[in-house]
Amino acid sequence: MKIGKVGFLVFLVLVLSWSTCSAWFGNNKQKRDKKSNVTGEATTSWVLNRPGSSIVFKVHGNVYPVGFYNVTLNIGQWPRPYFLDIDTGSDLTWLQCDAPCIRCSQTPHPLYEPSNDLVACKDPLCASLQPLDEYECQHPDQCDYQIDYADHYSSLGVLLRDVYILNFTNGLQLKVRMALGCGYDQIFPTSSSYHPLDGVLGLGRGKTSFISQLNAQGLVPNVVGHCLSAQGGGYIFFGDLHDSSRLIWTPMSSKHHSKHYSSAGAAEMVLGGKAGIAASSVTFDTGSSYTYFNSNSYQALLSWLKKEARRKGIKEAPDDHTVPVCWHNGKRPFKSIREATKYFNPFSLTFRNGNAKLKSHFQIPPQAYLIISNKGNACLGILNASEVGMDISMLDKVMVFDNEKQLIGWAPANCDRLPKSTYFTI
Repeated sequence: MKIGKVGFLVFLVLVLSWSTCSAWFGNNKQKRDKKSNVTGEATTSWVLNRPGSSIVFKVHGNVYPVGFYNVTLNIGQWPRPYFLDIDTGSDLTWLQCDAPCIRCSQTPHPLYEPSNDLVACKDPLCASLQPLDEYECQHPDQCDYQIDYADHYSSLGVLLRDVYILNFTNGLQLKVRMALGCGYDQIFPTSSSYHPLDGVLGLGRGKTSFISQLNAQGLVPNVVGHCLSAQGGGYIFFGDLHDSSRLIWTPMSSKHHSKHYSSAGAAEMVLGGKAGIAASSVTFDTGSSYTYFNSNSYQALLSWLKKEARRKGIKEAPDDHTVPVCWHNGKRPFKSIREATKYFNPFSLTFRNGNAKLKSHFQIPPQAYLIISNKGNACLGILNASEVGMDISMLDKVMVFDNEKQLIGWAPANCDRLPKSTYFTI
């Protein structure tokens, strides 16, 4: 999920175009003007300032056909498991919530029963969720919020605190009290399909994000990353988990208003070893399934791919509407991405890092831009849009977003293997 539109030329979004974002909330139409019934005296908040190494969550899902990636978190004083969509393009972690719920979809678990530890309206965490610096408090004792996503989702709710059960890589298991949203009124596109999720795990750069709250309590460095497999699954992590000397780095945008992880420098697309269309910035977002290029970049890439496909004897499949462009080899359906990759070539994005002679290369092999449709065709997982965002193109790479050093790093990786630690969360 992405909040708002960002003006880049190349935009990598971890997909699900949100295709992933395509509808997993119900359609009970009721008014959104009531005060939540989440009330009661706030409990005493506590913080565990103990060094906790890193945290690793196993990821489930894929770009296609599932269309999203999720993790399982155990939340509550009497913890229950919840499936959360991972989203580096937004901050707030929230659950569909029985407050009671006005509009909620069917969920894989019972609706979250809210704690009575409310976040006050003038709390800095609440302020970070408001669209304006100056805002009114209809209910001073609670923080009302509305999150609007670029794919036309929204969630209305109340901010509160509850316990997260977290396993650290050094063997500690801690009960950490942090803020989350009790989403009691969701709006979603009517054309969307059901996704079996309980809510969203916000991994952005703002104060309410999961990593920012962990860091504020002194539990992990302000570093978040993921490794998503083209075969499905993978892992996300919080804290220093990978050797920074083995990664390729580019500066992160320093725009404080942005909740996205975007490159500071311009990017250039390189096709067949030749520099192509120049771009301004690239956004890395796990909230959507596919990668998005602006029109000029998309048309240049598509023209190059079609030329290569004709040269290698494969034809377009206009009857396959999985995504706008698909190919078949005319003999038999493709059974796997690996089988299709011999007909396609890698390309790359090049980032200039201040010095014109210093560049960082982001390689995109065929398995990071193709999907195999249910008709056995090879389809292009890069779509035409007004900006550049990446999702599918981050597959089979470890991606690191270092908020302390303001750097984005990556390296090829086997994302089917979890980091070497006995202690991680399934």
